Amino acid sequence: MDDAVRAKYLPIALVVVGLIFIFAIYPMMMWVWPSGWGWTPRQPEYEQMIMGIYATLGVFLIRAAKDPAANASLIWFTVWSSLVHATIMLFQALYDRTERANLLGDIPALFLVAIVLWYLMPKRHFKKSDKT
Repeated sequence: MDDAVRAKYLPIALVVVGLIFIFAIYPMMMWVWPSGWGWTPRQPEYEQMIMGIYATLGVFLIRAAKDPAANASLIWFTVWSSLVHATIMLFQALYDRTERANLLGDIPALFLVAIVLWYLMPKRHFKKSDKT
């Protein structure tokens, strides 16, 4: 897939990921699959923090969909922070048997977000003269 095709799908992916971050994390942690999206024992303070951070990031990803090139740093932050977050959780889930459900829940979800956004990001570097 070339950059022109990626550029077509990137805004769609940003909106979809943004909406998931805003509206899906809370239900997944609370009702749909708490063992795959939360930690045991439940930690309400941690859950509120995670929901707040991801909902905020979701809003900004939706805004970034209007001009992804101008928001490349935010998109790359989402890619790399998702990879780091998922990798840390992966090691924690492998170490702590009570967290194994996360291996099928939020861990692969974060890896998927990182992979999709990384793949859709244009591979050429934007020069200052390209922005004007």
